Amino acid sequence: VQAGYKPPRTRDGHPDLSGVWTNASTTSLERPREYGDRLNLTDQELAKIEGETVARNARQNGRTSQELQNNWKEIGLKPDRLDECRSGSTGAACGYNAFWTDPGDLVMRVNGKARTSHITYPANGRMPQRVAAAARPAGAETSEASGGAGRNGNPEERGLGERCIYMSGPSGPVMTDTLYNNNYQFVQTGGHFAIWVEMIHEMRIVRMDEKHRTDGVRPWGGDSIGRWDGDTLVVETTGYHPQQSVRGGGPNLKLTERFTRVAPDRIHYAFHVEDPATWVEPWGGDYEFAAVKGHVYEYGCHEGNSGLANILSGGRAADRATANAGK
Repeated sequence: VQAGYKPPRTRDGHPDLSGVWTNASTTSLERPREYGDRLNLTDQELAKIEGETVARNARQNGRTSQELQNNWKEIGLKPDRLDECRSGSTGAACGYNAFWTDPGDLVMRVNGKARTSHITYPANGRMPQRVAAAARPAGAETSEASGGAGRNGNPEERGLGERCIYMSGPSGPVMTDTLYNNNYQFVQTGGHFAIWVEMIHEMRIVRMDEKHRTDGVRPWGGDSIGRWDGDTLVVETTGYHPQQSVRGGGPNLKLTERFTRVAPDRIHYAFHVEDPATWVEPWGGDYEFAAVKGHVYEYGCHEGNSGLANILSGGRAADRATANAGK
């Protein structure tokens, strides 16, 4: 906690966590293997990483060269080896160029120290080894890669992303940053704590000081119960839908999160994941949310506007071509 800082409080006396926050950063959930067990970057490593980001941004935001304007057809035929989408992908594998992405420009800092990963335990900063007999759940069709590729008879056969439906995204389990839309609005009342995620306007409702449901219903996103531990909001989530992909874990995974306001513009976020049926040991870590001025804007999902319609209309055209060939 920042020296001498006293958080604002709500009428019931608890710290006020409400507001708009972001966890955008260039730091990943799991630690790149080259850092080993090192939790923090050196000053030289930090300067290099953030310097490369600044240089990339300057190049991408600069004016298009006259040479490219004059010879774009010829130049466009050459392999593109630049990281234009800021995801590590290049060329045709880059789904969006950098104009559409906003993963963050800075390395994540916790108490001022630059981190190599969000996961801090196990010591290598990576999710632990899976239990030998652990089977991954039969997940919902969350993307083309999950099994829906090639099906084009009905909208329901396509991945959820193409239908502008998002589950188990940046809101958790384990709230993480993504390639864009890393803003969140926290709304706090006496009986509930709501997390509104910019990405596909997902909403997670935490019920305060209640017990987990016992009616057998296992909702998407799980059942989140909150309580106060001093000035820290503790949220425990269990009861995930059996088809939900919980970072490779099973439906009995338990996620414990801790939210602590540590400065006027920072909230410390810690997470602990346990699922003995999936991993040989628990894992977890922490990072800090930063305050954002303004609001969370409506998420406009262009896949639902045109992509899905084009996929289905293309499927009908293929059906007609097949039928005509049969004649």
